[in-house]
Amino acid sequence: MSGTAVVEFVQAGFARPGGPPVLDGLSLTVHDGETVALLGRSGSGKTTALKLVNALLMPTAGAVRVGGRATTEWDPIRLRRQTGYVIQEVGLLPHRTVAENVGLVPTLEDWPRERIRARVAELLALVGLPAATFGDRRPHELSGGQRQRVGVARALAADPPLVLLDEPFGALDPVIRYELQREFRALQARLRKTAIFVTHDLREAARVADRVALLADGKLVASGTLADLTRCPHPEARAFLDAGAA
Repeated sequence: MSGTAVVEFVQAGFARPGGPPVLDGLSLTVHDGETVALLGRSGSGKTTALKLVNALLMPTAGAVRVGGRATTEWDPIRLRRQTGYVIQEVGLLPHRTVAENVGLVPTLEDWPRERIRARVAELLALVGLPAATFGDRRPHELSGGQRQRVGVARALAADPPLVLLDEPFGALDPVIRYELQREFRALQARLRKTAIFVTHDLREAARVADRVALLADGKLVASGTLADLTRCPHPEARAFLDAGAA
């Protein structure tokens, strides 16, 4: 994969004091406009890797670079405001409207009110939730799939170059999940954001990502396209391929 490196894991590791490594010697580069899926079982280190990118955790070995700078050199608040973040639980503020949730980061960044209103309307339209219909609703008035769409819109609100997604569709029923996977891929084709997408589902990884990075026991065991994964001799790759075919 050619292009500018946006995120670089350089022999990155993380361990809690006195504990074994949760992530061990991860070297992986994510390029401009690319979506990489971090695939693995629970406890494989994939969410830990994601949290190292926006400085929710700091590496205890090696380094993680974003935009060419180590995360230890960033102001963490500035880094997070320049990084979209979507989680499974969505995390919408229940006392705020949909429009206020989407406009949260631009508001914190002191954008003019009219610019925020226009950006919110643009993004809600982009995710299929017109502001005229949904902007004044509260999160509890939405379905799970609608709340997840609002979460994606909020992550994109300040036009960040990088978006992190931590099993964003994992709690949804299979049909809605499949629809959102397709919508995410279509959105990516339009916006070409750099994205890291955490999942434990090979089929989801294949649908949403350009490349898959398979983790097992905190280590990277395979990286490449789905076709590359089929040629990987590691038993964890075979286990995921067999599960995906089931």
